Amino acid sequence: MKYLCLVYLDAEHWNACSDGVCAEYVHELVAAGRMVAGEPLHPTHTATTVRVRNGEVTLFDGPFAETREMLAGFYLVEANDLNEAIRLAAGIPPARYGSIEVRPVRALQVEPNATAPYSNHPTGDRS
Repeated sequence: MKYLCLVYLDAEHWNACSDGVCAEYVHELVAAGRMVAGEPLHPTHTATTVRVRNGEVTLFDGPFAETREMLAGFYLVEANDLNEAIRLAAGIPPARYGSIEVRPVRALQVEPNATAPYSNHPTGDRS
């Protein structure tokens, strides 16, 4: 089963963990056959939040919610169960400076004859 591990850091610790340290853990996950995808994110001041209400698109600079910890990146991992996903999340280096939210990934529930806009393939490829 796939689990999304969302990495949250506050501004003080945004760069506390080097890319090299994170890359080492990614290599461990790849070697163990547990890594599906993952990427670091730029700081929240580079974000744009999009809302659509009553057919009108509204844009906001920055993240949707003002919080102390901000989304810094993600790891999409393959794990046998939640306990294994938590163990993998605990190894993510930025966990020492912020927090990791672990959430199971679910498939879209569509009618058998409906055309789904995306597949379960990580790239959204429908082939």
